[in-house]
This record gives sequence, structure tokens and C-alpha cells, in this order.
Amino acid sequence: MLHVVKIGGKLIEDEFLLDTFLKNFHKLRGSKILIHGGGKYASILSKRLGLYPKIVKGRRITNMKTLEVLIMSYAGLLNKALVASLEKLGTSTLGLSGADGNLIQSIRRYVKSIDYGHVGDFNKESVNIKDLYSLIQLNYVPVFCAITHDAKGHLLNTNADTIASYIAISMKEIEEICLHYCFEKRGILRNLEDANSYYTKINFDNFYKFRIFYQGMIPKLENAFYALKKGVRKVNILHPSSLFCRRKDKTLLYL
Repeated sequence: MLHVVKIGGKLIEDEFLLDTFLKNFHKLRGSKILIHGGGKYASILSKRLGLYPKIVKGRRITNMKTLEVLIMSYAGLLNKALVASLEKLGTSTLGLSGADGNLIQSIRRYVKSIDYGHVGDFNKESVNIKDLYSLIQLNYVPVFCAITHDAKGHLLNTNADTIASYIAISMKEIEEICLHYCFEKRGILRNLEDANSYYTKINFDNFYKFRIFYQGMIPKLENAFYALKKGVRKVNILHPSSLFCRRKDKTLLYL
């Protein structure tokens, strides 16, 4: 079993939650890959530098100055802090962007109604399956930030939920995959004011019928359901306390 785990949101900023996650991630049996975001921290850093983030439909508009901040945040401080913390627990890790080892290529998003700037999108050949699996066979845990490249010398901001989805889809050709989207809630909530009102299961039809989720959750769910459609065996959205154990306080997605 290969666990593909994505973390983001307030989880990265909350010392207790992050510590809980890292300990449980360390205990996960089988192969594993970690993908992290960090948009909230990047937004804070941007404001300190006099840049104000613009988010459209849950996705960040990325001009060149914004891209520089994201690279500093994602591929720099956040990535290496996670690597150091996992190494402390005894997990042999490699902190990576998509450009490292040419592991994840992307193409700059085409301009349609919105110009997202220096943002990467994927295709079925984006993930370098062979070399990524070689790292896993050497008992390394790859830790990817949300930066990829276009193989033309350009780095691109890429949605971490999308990276997790495409890694899971690509690696299913080699191993059985469990894709986890891990954040600060116990699952997808019916009521944002009630932390215990999570759905235990959500299927694709209900997601698009009711549109009951807040804006930032839409890209996550779109990527999660896309992975299921492409043959990933299991996808769930959960709190870090549920990652290692068999507790049912999580949201399982199904078609």
C-alpha cells in the first residue's frame, strides 16, 4: 500500500495539530509520499512584503513577485521545516519541488476567462513515475511542496491538492493507493459552526447536487473525485488524529 498524503490549511500553522500529524504520518505502515501546501503562511509573508494575495474561485493569482514569495515559502521554509521534523522522528525524507530530479513537470495554465499567471497544470505524463518510485524503493519518503516546473527553466505555482491527486493516479500503476487529504477538521462539515457535523461519506452526485461546501474546499473535492474516477482505490478527507488509526471520524469519498 502506498499512502499519498496531502496537508495544508491551518494544520501547518497549528503546532499541536502539526505535531499530531507528523507523529501519525511517521507511524503509517507501507510506502508514503507527503505533499504540502502553505497558502496561509504565504499570504502572511506576502502582506509583510507589501503584496496582497488575490484568490479567485479558491485559487491564487500568481504574478512574478507572488511566485517568488511562494517559492521562498513552499520550497524553502515550510518544506525544510517538515523534513527536519520528520527526520527527528526517524523518517528518512527528501524535501522536493517538482523541478528536483525532474519528478513533476507541468504546463502553464492557458488563459481562458481568468489569467492565473505563473500557475501549472498537469497532464497524464506529468509525474516521473520511474524515478519517484526509485526513491521510495530506497526507503526515502518524498516530501513535495506546491512548486513544479515546465522543463523550460520556469517554476510554477501548482495546487497541492492537484499534485496529490496526480501522484496518486500515476503511482497506482505500481502500487495500491490510499489518498488522504488531511486538514484541521474531522471531515467535510454539514455546518461550519459545528465541528462534529461531518459527513462520514460523500458521493460525487451529492457533491455537485447540493454544492454545500465553502469555496476553499471545492478544488480539494474536485481533485479527490478525479482521482477516484481515474482508479485510485480509496480517498478520504480527515483530521490528523485519524490518519494512523481506524477511527471512523473522517469523510470517505466514493463515486
